[in-house]
Amino acid sequence: MLIEDIRPTTLTGVKRLAKDLKKSKGIKHSDALDMAAQSANCENFRHAQKILPMRGVKHDANYVLLTIYWSDKDRGHRCGRETLRIELSKPILDLCDKSGLKYVRGFGNLRMVASDHFICDDIAPSQDYARGRLCTAERSLRFMEHTGLRPYRNRSTYPKVLDEDKLPNTDHATSWIDHEHGQFILVDEPYGNAPDLQARAEWSARTGWRIKKSDWSGMYYPYDCDLYVGVDGKSSYDFDALMAKINAMPAPVVSDAWPGESVSSWETFLSPMAKTRQDKRRARCKGMIYPSPSKNTVPYTSNPGCRDRRPAGELGIQDHIDAGRIIKAMMRCDLSRYAVYSRLNSLRSELEDWLALEIRRGELDGPEFFDVYYRWTDADEALLKSLSSKSDVIASLRDLERKLTRAYPDCAPRRKQLRRITMSISRLEDAT
Repeated sequence: MLIEDIRPTTLTGVKRLAKDLKKSKGIKHSDALDMAAQSANCENFRHAQKILPMRGVKHDANYVLLTIYWSDKDRGHRCGRETLRIELSKPILDLCDKSGLKYVRGFGNLRMVASDHFICDDIAPSQDYARGRLCTAERSLRFMEHTGLRPYRNRSTYPKVLDEDKLPNTDHATSWIDHEHGQFILVDEPYGNAPDLQARAEWSARTGWRIKKSDWSGMYYPYDCDLYVGVDGKSSYDFDALMAKINAMPAPVVSDAWPGESVSSWETFLSPMAKTRQDKRRARCKGMIYPSPSKNTVPYTSNPGCRDRRPAGELGIQDHIDAGRIIKAMMRCDLSRYAVYSRLNSLRSELEDWLALEIRRGELDGPEFFDVYYRWTDADEALLKSLSSKSDVIASLRDLERKLTRAYPDCAPRRKQLRRITMSISRLEDAT
């Protein structure tokens, strides 16, 4: 193997490669270290020291890198990147699966781009905001790591008492489960001194739930908010053992003592485990990508980060008016509205967006624009009166389906809207 083809994944490997480069190229040791670090997808040796492990690690390494890019318009459009490395006791997906991470505070819009790296596709409005978000995600990971709890996602089995008799002064609450014991856990993080402790004591006596304040400052806003934990007192769950784990947690990481890496550029950051060309492409922040038209779709705007797309082509003003008339009549018709209302309400919202992007200057400038999909007109009333049977309703929906199919090429945005019509027809056909 040529020395240029070596791709170290550890700090030890970088140092070893640097020695070889120094000998073969006759360069200074510091330059060789930077060159070796670049072979490991790092910017320089200092960068490698921050993100690379010392010795060999498996692909599912016990650390994770979280990255957010930012742009501050109030500070001369400064921009940059914040990356936080978090050492873990086990691989992150052993702490929580990818679908579960979406429910974890701080991880809501972080995307996994490699087994050791998550990025945010939204550009943060400031450096402080980006750091705060990453620290929140770190605290959430620490909470799961030390407690073994996971996000609770089954709303259908959510404790009824918490809906019927809410915990007084609850704020920033999250739901968790101890899978080993099948136990639901409530975590509440109100601002300090906000809860009425007497009201909470009365709530506990009334509901049978136990509620305790932890010594650890919490995930949401440490030192300004407190963390309370609640569990059904009628269960045999070892609540004291859980509280002991939380109380023993290290001080939460906060942005005021930022422990991560800050770079004043938007150059794409690649983690040590970004090996393939696909990995590197995936690591690009979508918020920095300028959208471009494809064969069958066009972006809503040309602004970087725009991910909304519509079909190429135009329905035409008159067909938009006809489509709006059908949708409004369907949503008011007693024969159909319970089966189709929510789907057609979403459909007309989307079609109104398409209309706004299709019309030209001077067309539908006034209130007549809102007449198309939202304002009730005499013509809408006439169509509604003509719908005397379920077959009339289905025929109108088929007509709407044909209009969209003729006007727009086959693409994901069109298929999504046609699916709403198809599902509405299916619900009507199944209805007795």
